[in-house]
Amino acid sequence: MRQKVVLAYSGGLDTTFCAIYLNRKMNLDVHAVTIQTGGFSDEELEQIKQRALLLGVTSFKVIDVTQQYYESCIRYLVYGNVLKNATYPLSVSAERMLQAVAVAEYVKETGAEYVAHGSTGAGNDQVRFDMVFQSMIPSAKIITPIRDMRLSREAEIAFLQENGVEMDFNKAQYSINKGLWGTSVGGKETLSSNGYLPEEAWPTQVTATEHAEIVLHFDNGELTGINEQVGLNPIHAIQQLQALAQPYGIGRDIHVGDTIIGIKGRVGFEAAAPVIIIKAHHLLEKHTLTKWQMYWKDQLSTWYGNWLHEGMMLDPTMRNVEKFMEDTQANVTGDVFVTLYPYRFVITGVDSEHDLMNNKFGAYGEMNNTWDGEDVKGFAKIFGNQVAIFHAVNNGKEEVVENG
Repeated sequence: MRQKVVLAYSGGLDTTFCAIYLNRKMNLDVHAVTIQTGGFSDEELEQIKQRALLLGVTSFKVIDVTQQYYESCIRYLVYGNVLKNATYPLSVSAERMLQAVAVAEYVKETGAEYVAHGSTGAGNDQVRFDMVFQSMIPSAKIITPIRDMRLSREAEIAFLQENGVEMDFNKAQYSINKGLWGTSVGGKETLSSNGYLPEEAWPTQVTATEHAEIVLHFDNGELTGINEQVGLNPIHAIQQLQALAQPYGIGRDIHVGDTIIGIKGRVGFEAAAPVIIIKAHHLLEKHTLTKWQMYWKDQLSTWYGNWLHEGMMLDPTMRNVEKFMEDTQANVTGDVFVTLYPYRFVITGVDSEHDLMNNKFGAYGEMNNTWDGEDVKGFAKIFGNQVAIFHAVNNGKEEVVENG
């Protein structure tokens, strides 16, 4: 009787290779599982299923963790305005932990002796998956054919062709990962420091030519409305905004970052909705939070995003930071006005009952209503007193001027 292996299966080149290799070369019963994180339509999931069955897997299952993904991860990325290296909305790294946990639970359910994933030996995913599996299913042996055999994409394609697998190998030149919070794209252009993805490599082609004005409504930091549609489930709001903005080519970029294993890497991504939401939310916060709320959020959010990126979502410190970020969102409610153009967008303003930019208290650069000139003179003297003392002492002066 053959032993069981649960394969984290996306239907791309790497996991297609794994499905064939585990079955035909390692003589294992392959139980393929696709973890839905909001990026696949029902039609796409059916296509993934049919391809898996054609590859000879013993069983195929879809596990939907989209709601959990949003509740436990994405909303905190919005609260924190998280863009790694001021660029990347963590489109892939944000979902890997939930995928790994769901796969581990399925291994327990099936009683499989092995668990497999298609990570290479040069990226972050191998660490993220391995850490979860080692913690949750320590008795299951981890198999990573791509990593262990140090295979190039060209070698994988050659193996599949030799084994009679038919797929679009031109498209397979690019590694594409699709989820609720964006799509990553890796290919030959991202393997060097100089090169940009060609138009055909992007999953969504640019078709919109005319500008469009939209209104995004936030309730306590969560996107719950687009234009006249209010009270939306934030997941549906993200998906609707993505459908509106992606045809403009908005949110395309290449992220350059430091990997968990200490090397630098590049990956392309298209994430129209995440980038717009984060920028819109950030502007709304600028109007509704105090200076020091913004300051400490920036510090903690940078750390939070980096730790999540490095696979540490289960660290209890993350729960502490999430509580702080959630508390800061009490007044982050209002409308944000956005104009979409091909390849770019402009945020033109906000409307919120919690707006701290209020003319009742003063108009910046023009007039004040809650203090006079003498108040400012006294404030400036006290606020700058320590600096004045420093310069008086270190410039050799024996006295500090007492009167302004």
